[in-house]
Amino acid sequence: MSLRELARAKSIERLRSEADGAGGFPRVLGVWQLTSIGLGGLIGVGIFVLTGVVAATQAGPAVALSFLIAGVASAAAALSYAEFAGLIPVAGSAYTYSYAVLGELVAWIIGWDLLLEYALVVAVVSIGWSGYLQALLAQLGIPLPDWAAGAAGTGPGHVVDLLAALGALGVAGLLTLRIEWGARFNTAMVVVKVAAVLFVIAAGLPYVRLENWRPFMPFGFSGVAEGAAVVFFAVFGYDTLTTAAEEARHPQRDLPRAVLLSLAISLTLYVAMSLVLTGIARFDTLDTPAPVVAAFASIGLPWVAFIVSIAAVAGITSVMLAFLLGCARIWFAMSRDGLLPQWFAVVHPRFRTPYRPTLIAGALTAIVAALYPIKEVAELVNIGTLSAFVVICVAVIVLRKTRPDAPRSFRTPFVPFTPLAGVGFSLWLLSRLPAIAWERFLIWMAIGLAIYFLYSRRHSRLARGLR
Repeated sequence: MSLRELARAKSIERLRSEADGAGGFPRVLGVWQLTSIGLGGLIGVGIFVLTGVVAATQAGPAVALSFLIAGVASAAAALSYAEFAGLIPVAGSAYTYSYAVLGELVAWIIGWDLLLEYALVVAVVSIGWSGYLQALLAQLGIPLPDWAAGAAGTGPGHVVDLLAALGALGVAGLLTLRIEWGARFNTAMVVVKVAAVLFVIAAGLPYVRLENWRPFMPFGFSGVAEGAAVVFFAVFGYDTLTTAAEEARHPQRDLPRAVLLSLAISLTLYVAMSLVLTGIARFDTLDTPAPVVAAFASIGLPWVAFIVSIAAVAGITSVMLAFLLGCARIWFAMSRDGLLPQWFAVVHPRFRTPYRPTLIAGALTAIVAALYPIKEVAELVNIGTLSAFVVICVAVIVLRKTRPDAPRSFRTPFVPFTPLAGVGFSLWLLSRLPAIAWERFLIWMAIGLAIYFLYSRRHSRLARGLR
């Protein structure tokens, strides 16, 4: 085994030829459908759940600053993603980009990393979705029994989060059907949740009390930084739309636009929502599964809480859809490349979707969502995401040197400074995550490296001379 073997890469030209016909996916997605997939991944549990949890436990009203800090790191990475999305419009997102620039071993590490990240995002979002659905059912007088209301340790008598598991399985079933059906459903849900966020901001503004913002940083700046490391979960998600590159009508034009549009819209809404939420209720009262509902109930507006619960249940569903879509397509891309068994790289003969990884990922995320608390899972997700961002930002700099002639429909501005800023912020946020999250992440990566050296290294298409 040589270093050259581990660094073998797929050419940009070969990747583009795959995008032109080898995938078997229909090209049915336009720029606004792609943007909706990005918004589907970005706006959800972060804005409806983590805003309150992080405000109560880490950042206080300065959770708005946590979002801005996380947004800077995410924006630098988004610009790098936009360049790659236009240059290599192929399913697989950061995994595929790494394969073209940094070689097979790095691509495997990132792909394995993203499988964990996307699957766990679905689990986190399913838990948040369950919290709002339970709040809605309670308002209708249909409470769940304690044993089915949450994972063990999250409340008295809790054993399993039944609704979270059912939500993950339901989305997997929907994504097994035609992509345009899922995309239309996703777009409708995005419209609902963006309208809900705007409604919450408008309804809450008259009730904002400045005294609720004092002290603004009750846990100090270190709390704001630690909060940024957690809410970073909320300011990525645009990368999910790049996994659908082979289903975009005009990928080189529309993917970069959709990446930047989705991040700009969502970050604006996050900051506004967090300021309103901490303005209408004391930050230390928001550590609940449905903090928006709790905040409006505290000011005597239960009808607003009821509307928000309906919108949150509908809107958070689109996050589950976006990330499960991304997970299945990365799994498909890795299998098509031979790094995982080819059995997974099969498109359904009728629905034209990667149904095997979709259904298996849905089942696995349902188990995690049923058995683990939300914050614990979110911290592990962020390690994977930030690691991928570091690699993508570095890859942009490398490719500018090695392939300056490659046609780019979008160019990351101020290279190398913009991607270096993304690397710096991502590494800083990684340093703020707890040790237990790092331990679990390293175990996952050790399993992945064992699979690569025992199976993938010999079975990859490049190893077998199949380019």
